[in-house]
Amino acid sequence: MQYFPTALQELADQFARLPGIGGKTAQRLAFHVLELPLEDAKSFADAIIAAKQSVHTCPVCQNLTDREVCPICDDDMRDKTIICVVADPKDVIAMERSREFNGVYHVLHGVISPLNHVTQDDIRIKELLLRVASGEVKEVIMATNPDTEGEATAMYISRLLRPMEVKVTRLAYGVPVGSQLEYADEVTLSRALEGRQEM
Repeated sequence: MQYFPTALQELADQFARLPGIGGKTAQRLAFHVLELPLEDAKSFADAIIAAKQSVHTCPVCQNLTDREVCPICDDDMRDKTIICVVADPKDVIAMERSREFNGVYHVLHGVISPLNHVTQDDIRIKELLLRVASGEVKEVIMATNPDTEGEATAMYISRLLRPMEVKVTRLAYGVPVGSQLEYADEVTLSRALEGRQEM
């Protein structure tokens, strides 16, 4: 027995396809959209279409942009000799929020994950190698997540970069500010010790 009109069910099904959205949340979102004034619903739909049509990857760093080249790559004040390698575009936003990094980025659009059938050919490693081969890059910072896939990807890329005589570093991971040592796991404490700095 069908409880909802077909169009409403199809809308909920589309929301359910989004990552992190379950069936009940998808239904709530669909009902919310139905309650919007027609103009707001059209604006919502237009924003989705506009984003799909105008946002693409930067030909230099592979980050998302609506320009020919993204604003970071286009900024002459950024240090182009240091590349920070991240897995996803949202990682660039996280790094930029720190206001500590003045280099440029390279977005892989994923990490190597054999269980999810993602290989090195499925992510943007070739583009990174071409950038480094140009000769102006002095350091590549691997800033993938400190999980199994992130570590494997960082190790794989660092092995590829080694013959290019470029310095390859890894972000130091450790105990988060405000937490207590007794709750930290062994890997976190090990990373904290490896990344310790002189005071």
